[in-house]
Amino acid sequence: MKQLAHEDVKNNEEVFPITIVCDPIRTPENIGMCFRVAEGFGVAKVYVHESSPFTNNRIVKRTARNTINQIDHGVYTDYLFLVAKLKEEGNTIIGIEVTDESIDINNYDFTAHQKIVLLLGSERYGITHIDVADTTVAIPMYGRNSSMNVIHSLAVTLYEVTNQLKKLK
Repeated sequence: MKQLAHEDVKNNEEVFPITIVCDPIRTPENIGMCFRVAEGFGVAKVYVHESSPFTNNRIVKRTARNTINQIDHGVYTDYLFLVAKLKEEGNTIIGIEVTDESIDINNYDFTAHQKIVLLLGSERYGITHIDVADTTVAIPMYGRNSSMNVIHSLAVTLYEVTNQLKKLK
């Protein structure tokens, strides 16, 4: 068995109809990893709040590697306006959040939607306007902790979403 170098791996590059909207995220590493994870799972676009560290931040650049240049992205100022616009464009708005109405991610049918927006909450407060989501999904946890890092939850969610969407092709 031999570990492969990056240049030895050829992925089937695909872009899925998935957009990520990040609530104001404070940590540069989380923004950088959001880009890296999103690009790795073929996300179409990432929106970052204007108050979050962004592409001019050296930690964001280092953590994201070159993925900032490989994925469409934008900066927004008004969260409610952006989400309303995305909803008008036919997106289903899904919050990755533990709520009293969250559906276990394993039981949610992502294939029922043509275009998906995943709302990503801030590290401290979660999704500030959770009421704009059409639904929320939660990742089952088996330890004592009730949640995980925002980017880890994004990675788990994107894994489930893309696995389901791949089955349609």
